[in-house]
This record gives sequence, structure tokens and C-alpha cells, in this order.
Amino acid sequence: MRDVGARTWQSVRMRRSGVLAVCWLAVASAVAACGAGPSVRPDVAVVRNEQGNPASVATDHPESPEVDVPDPGNDFVWRECTTETLNAHGLPTGPTGLLLECAEVSAPVDSAGSVPGSFPLAVMRATVPDTPDDVAPLVLTTGSDMPSTRALAALATGPLSGALATRPIVAVDRRGTGNSQPIDCIFTADKRSLADLGEFGPGGQSPERVAELGQEATISCTDYLQPQELMFSVTHAAEDLEQLRAVWDVDRIALLGIGNGASVALAYAAAHPEALGRLVLDSPSAATGDAELLAESRARGAEAAVDAFARQCVALGCSLGADPRATLEELHEQAAAGALAPVSANALLTALTAALGAPAADLQSRVRELADVLSAARDGDVLPLLDIVSTAEELLSTDGQWVARCSDGRRWPTAMRAAELQSDWSATYPLFGADIAVAATSCAAWPSMPAPPLPSAVDVPVLVTSGAADPIVGDAGLDTVTGVLTAAGAPWSVLKWQGAGYAATLHSSCVQSRLESYLTDGTLPPNGSLCPA
Repeated sequence: MRDVGARTWQSVRMRRSGVLAVCWLAVASAVAACGAGPSVRPDVAVVRNEQGNPASVATDHPESPEVDVPDPGNDFVWRECTTETLNAHGLPTGPTGLLLECAEVSAPVDSAGSVPGSFPLAVMRATVPDTPDDVAPLVLTTGSDMPSTRALAALATGPLSGALATRPIVAVDRRGTGNSQPIDCIFTADKRSLADLGEFGPGGQSPERVAELGQEATISCTDYLQPQELMFSVTHAAEDLEQLRAVWDVDRIALLGIGNGASVALAYAAAHPEALGRLVLDSPSAATGDAELLAESRARGAEAAVDAFARQCVALGCSLGADPRATLEELHEQAAAGALAPVSANALLTALTAALGAPAADLQSRVRELADVLSAARDGDVLPLLDIVSTAEELLSTDGQWVARCSDGRRWPTAMRAAELQSDWSATYPLFGADIAVAATSCAAWPSMPAPPLPSAVDVPVLVTSGAADPIVGDAGLDTVTGVLTAAGAPWSVLKWQGAGYAATLHSSCVQSRLESYLTDGTLPPNGSLCPA
């Protein structure tokens, strides 16, 4: 059962006891997408004189790099996929002449050669009629947070699609996520129980129960993936990006890593420092720290995003009344008591995370629509809520994302430690804290992976951006990332967006304008600059 020989991916894909087959022949891939949108306030940068740590190498006027990012000499075999992408996900048409093109890159399962074979990765390119033909593309990765191609489609079909007029953007989905070859390794019942944190099963929601479910999923997935089960980490995702550079046959690339994708970008900088012409780290996950730190960061960011939503809801006179946050907390309690079944408490939070994080074309409409869905659930109609739960879980909670997150995390909390966090965080983060603490035990049985290497030297200035209320990543990564850059001798500058949502570059035209200046000539904004919500 382990000898896959020269069979195609499809012929050897085994559901349980076999290997996750490696792709020896190219297979076609389709690329998905989701909606996008801006903040509701005008974007005007506010420059502060605040500087980074005196020991850092961040400056108000960093020198431009001596390196350029060349236009690719070669390219992928692209196929037009605009219509199928828009139709598959109910997206708006986007700007006139928007062109989404799909391709596939075949990446070695293990670049070191210890495990033979290759893995098919989905790639998407977005352009508009004004996009120059002779400008190097920006490579986008969101890592395991959500499919990178969906993030690109969110940008391309929304009001911030003007960014495409300056250069092409190319997104690559991480292994097993999005439209890269999917991983389907968790039994359906276990998957549903994990999504609900065991709420409707024997023993109810508890760290012990979730740890048990996670152990079953670990056995199932490692069995399904072997002998490649340890090949889905940040380090391998970084090596996959190198395949784009190899196909293009260029010396350097421009790389935008968002959230977990920023960790992928840092791993790429560690392995291929000479191959970077520009590096942007948007809303980065913590470069150092354990799973507990990352979990608390998400809880803190999600609570801040709910507070921002509540303020917007009140300002718009939404259907949740004078205290939307109190209504949300009541709904969460009802879900935990089974009153919203089949929607569990954690499924409700997953829906909120996606709705508050992923950009949408019209923020005010999104606030009203989400409020109406939640109001309907409060009044006994959970069907609209079920719809957004399904969409959210498809975006944030696939088997491939679970495998990637388990592979990336370090020092997962035990059930005993999670119970302590559950008690503490329920007070500090009343809506999300307890559930996030319990969920952290699901990866406790996953094989321990070494921490990805961090760059020892970076020879280009680095732009770091962050948002004030990110429900998917949080804000714990900012200081750790700038610390890594300082140690690597890289000039860096932090640009902060004061809005709520996942990825400043997907929400703020102010951030985008400074990003384009940096991509064009390497000029960083003054450290500590602000872009309003």
C-alpha cells in the first residue's frame, strides 16, 4: 500500500489506511474566492514621531535597497478562471476587465529529497486591463488562516481592487488548503464534534473531550498522510514558494505574507535570504512563542473585533438594539445550553470570526446583515445562522488547515492546563476566551515539530503592518516579528491600521498606497505611521 509508483494523484488517494498520494502527473485545479471591501472612513495617514525600540534598526527614512525585483522571464501555463470563480462563490463581478487566471505548480513533497514525489499547489493571478505587463508580480500567502486565492479574490472583486492597476498579484494556496490538492482525513462525525468542541456528544464540551477528539483526528490524519505526515509545516510551505521563483527564473521576488502567511514568509527569508526583493508582513502571527500565546492573541483580537462591530451596529441603528455585545453574549450562552441547536456555541463563534474578519464589499451592509442573522437566531430562526456557519467553517476550518495549524504549533496545552485557561480567559475574554482555550487541546497529540528557522540576515527593508482588532490572528505577533527583524539586521517600519478585520492590506486603501510606494522603490513609511479605520 505504500508503493504508489507512477500512478496519478487521483488513482492513489486513499481515505483511511493508505498514504496521502504524491502527485507524479499534473492535475487540473480550480481556484475559489470570497468577497472583499474597505473601511467606511476615509483613509488618511497620520504620521507619528514615535519610533521603535532604540536598539532596532527601524528608521524614519530608510535607504532604498540596492536590489530590484525583476519581471519574470518565464511563466506558468495560465487558464482563464474568472467566471467559474465568481459563480462558485457568488462574488460581485469586480472592476471592468478583471481577469482571474489559474495555474498549478508541482512542488516536491520534501525539498531535501527524503520523501519522493511532488504535491500540486493551486496558483491564481489577478489583473485588470491597466495592469502593466513589465512589472514584477507581488506574491501573496495567507498560510493556513484562509486560502490565499480567496484572499486575492476578496481584494480583486472589492473596492480596493485598484491595487491591481499597478502590478499583478499572484496567490498560492498552502498544501492541503483552498484549491491545492485537499486533505480529507478526519471522519465526518469527528470533524463535526471538533467544530462543536464536543458540545453535543458524550461528556459535553470539556478540554478532556476535545483532547480525545483531537487524538482520534491525529491518528486518522497521520495514517492518511503517511509517510508525508510531517511535510505540512511552515518550513515546507516556504519551500513551496521557492517553486514560483524557479518557474519564473528570477533572482528575487516580492512577498506579502498575511497572518500565518507572515510566518511562511519569514521561513522563506531564513532559507532563501538572497531571493527576496521586497518583504511585507501584514498582521503577522507571533514569530516566537507557544500555542498558548497564539490562542490568547486570537481571543484578544476577536473580542476587540466584536467591540468594533457593536459600536458600528449601534451607530447604524441595527436590529440588535442598544447593546449588541450583550445580545451576542446571551446568544452564546443560549447556544452553549443547546437552545440554538444544531448551532453550537463554538460554531457561533466561528461564524462571528469569519464575518468580522473577512472583508466584504460594503461594510455597513455587512454589519446590518450580520445583525439581522443574529437577531433571527435570538428570535428562534437559526437557518440563516446555519448558512453563515457553513461558509465560515469552509473558509477557516478545513482538514488541511487543521493539519497545518497542528504542524505549526509548539507546546500545545494539556487538558489540565486548558481547563485553567478556560477559567481564566472566560473572565478576561468573556465571549471567546473559554472556547479558544478548550479548542487549543485538539492538536495536543500531533507529532512534535521543530520550530521553523528564523532569518539570520535580511538585506532589504521590511514593511510590517497590523490592525487594531484582528479576530483571526490578533496582535501578539508584532513585537516578536520586529524583534526577529532587528536581530537579522533588517531596516523595518511598522504601519498600523486602526480598523477591525483580517489583514490591513485587504481593508485599507491608506495601507495599500504605502505598500505600493514600498514595492515600487523600497521606501518605507515613517515607523509608527497610522492609517485610520
